Amino acid sequence: MGYRLSKIYTRTGDAGQTGLADGRRVPKDHPRIEAIGEVDMLNSQLGLLLAELATAQLSAPGLGEVIEALGPCQHRLFDVGGELAMPDYQALPQYEIDRIEGLIDRWNDELGPLTDFILPGGSRAIAQAHVCRSAARTAERCCQRLNAEEPLRALPLAYLNRLSDLLFVAARLIARRQGLPEILWQPAGATDA
Repeated sequence: MGYRLSKIYTRTGDAGQTGLADGRRVPKDHPRIEAIGEVDMLNSQLGLLLAELATAQLSAPGLGEVIEALGPCQHRLFDVGGELAMPDYQALPQYEIDRIEGLIDRWNDELGPLTDFILPGGSRAIAQAHVCRSAARTAERCCQRLNAEEPLRALPLAYLNRLSDLLFVAARLIARRQGLPEILWQPAGATDA
């Protein structure tokens, strides 16, 4: 693959417009650019989670499976961004959604049913998995807003939805593999007695 970016700054966006891969210029606050930005933010947060897991894996070797499962998601998010930047481009295959659903099912079997609401926290890795889950929901909402104006292919929307579910289950699995209890939500007044 050749050089993609020979110059980082172009000055073409200084007036509040940016270019899509198909050559169109749109405002930087266009719903398509917002969606691309939120998918990019999710990818960055996921990178931070993977870095945190790599460090945490030294004391909890069972986290290697989580790293292997989530690592490809960064590449698929780049594919989603590509589809957003090039509206006629199709990069994300159905089997990626199937892969995520298989992981969710397998990890849920290990975890057992959830009987209480849980809060983010317990370790940096657990909390970062929840940050990623929240970022996935934000990216999904931005893509759905864009979809209402300019219909998108269904697969990227489904992928973001499943990825947020995977990240929730991953947070629970990380807690289990680190040997940490989940932080259970306590409604107001529950501990006041």
